[in-house]
Parts: sequence; C-alpha cells; structure tokens
Amino acid sequence: MKKLTKAEEEIMQIIWRLERCTVKEVREQLGGNPLPPHSTISSIVRILDDKGFLDHKAYGRTYEYFPSISKEEYSKKTIRQFVSDYFEGSMNSLVSFLVEEKDLDVDALNELINKMDKNKKS
Repeated sequence: MKKLTKAEEEIMQIIWRLERCTVKEVREQLGGNPLPPHSTISSIVRILDDKGFLDHKAYGRTYEYFPSISKEEYSKKTIRQFVSDYFEGSMNSLVSFLVEEKDLDVDALNELINKMDKNKKS
C-alpha cells in the first residue's frame, strides 16, 4: 500500500466520512473562501483512484467515488510504519514514550491492559 500525501490524506478523510461522493461534494466539504478549484480536487481524486485507494462508478460524465481501502486498514498500516520508523518496531517503546511524555496516564494504560485481556479471552 502506498503512502498518502498530506493533501491526499485530507481528501481521503472526507471520502471515508461520506462513503460515496462526487468531486463536487468533496470540494464543498473542504470549504474555504474561495473553494479550491474543481480541477485540483479532481486531480487528487484521480491520483487516489490510480493508487488504489478509491474506486468509482460512472454516471455519464459524473463519477461517484468510494473507498476501496478502509480507514482502519490504512490506519493500521500507517501506525505500524510509524512504530517501525521511530520506535524500532516496538509497540512497547511507543507506549513507554507516551507514558514518559505524560501523554498516557495510568488510567488510560489500565484501560488498554483491560482491553488486551478481553481480546485474549475472546
């Protein structure tokens, strides 16, 4: 699976949320004043289609796009790559880092442990 650029990821977040949409609908969701050019959004969407993140259905000259990769699937891949790049592939090192930086408190850590215990029992 290829990596998304910042602009591609922003578009994918919208498409994951909408589930099925046109370029016009994506553009409207981006907002801004003025709205980004239709051609710019269309180009990014076509790139996402070429990379395999989207699929589409044609209705005449209008295309409806929908994700071919779930947000969860992309999230797992991105997190695994992040841990590999910055924590030598060790989730324990990531959790230790979060605890040391006080981004993860004892209650949250206990909640994670409880979830892991439940998953083992299932």
